[in-house]
Amino acid sequence: MSEKNREVKRSARERLQQERVADAAREKRRRTLIMAATVAGVLGLVGVVGVIAANVKKNRGSEAAAAVSAPSGVNGKDDLAIPVGAADAPSTLTVYEDFRCPACSQFENGFRGVIHELERSGELKVEYHLATIIDGNMGGTGSLRAANAAACAQDAGKFAPYHDLLYANQPAETDDAFAQNGKLLELAGKVNGLESAPGFRQCVEKGEHDRWVEKAAEAFRTGGFSGTPTVLLNGEAVFPKKGGEDITPANLKKWVQEANKGKKPGTATPTTPASIPAGAPQRGQRGPDEAPAADSASGSATEPQAQPGTLPAA
Repeated sequence: MSEKNREVKRSARERLQQERVADAAREKRRRTLIMAATVAGVLGLVGVVGVIAANVKKNRGSEAAAAVSAPSGVNGKDDLAIPVGAADAPSTLTVYEDFRCPACSQFENGFRGVIHELERSGELKVEYHLATIIDGNMGGTGSLRAANAAACAQDAGKFAPYHDLLYANQPAETDDAFAQNGKLLELAGKVNGLESAPGFRQCVEKGEHDRWVEKAAEAFRTGGFSGTPTVLLNGEAVFPKKGGEDITPANLKKWVQEANKGKKPGTATPTTPASIPAGAPQRGQRGPDEAPAADSASGSATEPQAQPGTLPAA
C-alpha cells in the first residue's frame, strides 16, 4: 500500500472518530435538555398545584367569612323562624312579614294585644319569618337593616319588644329610614336593656345576621307566597280570611281556642314581653306613621286597610 493510500485511510478514521465524538456530545446535550424540560415541567406542575391549593384555601376562607350567622334560638326548616311564646303551646301562628310593609304594620299593631294574651296564657306560640320584599320593590335597604337589628335583638333575648316597637314606629313605605343603623339603635334605646346588651350595637352596625336575613328572604320568595303579611294558624292561611270569616282579634282568639279544644296550654317559659314596650301603642291607639288598627272588640277597621306587600311578577 502506498503512502498516499495510508494517509487517506488515516484521515478517514480521524474523521469517523471526530464524528463519533460530535455525536456523543450532541446526545449528551439532548439528554440534558430533556432532563431540564422534565424538571421544569414537574416544577411547573407543582407551582400550578400550589396555586390551585392556595385558591381553594382562599375560597374556603371567603366562604367561611361569608357563612350564615343565625340568631340564637331560631327554629323551623333551615333555622329560619324566630320563635315567641311557650315552645309547647298547642297552636302555632306562622307569620311572614317585612318591617317596611304597611300591611304588616297594620296587622301587628291591630293584633298585638290578642297575640301576646294568647302567648302568655300558653295557648299560642308565634314563629316569625323575616322578608325584604319592600327593599326589592321600592329600593333601599331598610327591610334588611331592620330585620338584621331584630335578629340581633333575638340574640339579646329582646326580639319580641323590639319587633313590636319597630312596627309601632314604622316610617312611611317610601321613607327608607330603617336603612340607617342610627335610627334602629335609637329605637333600641326604648327597649329596657337592649341598647346596652353585650354585642348588640356591634351586631347591628356590622350586619352580623345579614346573610341569615337574605336566606330567610330567599326562602320566602321561593316558597310560593304572594305577599306580606302571610299568616298561618297551624298551617292554614288566616289573613285576610279563614274560610268565609274575616280575621279580627276576636276571631283569631276564637280560632285558636277552637284549635286547642281538649289540649293543655303550654307550660314552657314564654319568650314574650310581660307587657307592651314603651312607645308601642295599646290596642285602639295608633303609632306614628301607622296604618289604622282593627278594633279589638268589633274586629272592624275604621279606615281602608293597607294593601299587603306583594312580590314582583316573575
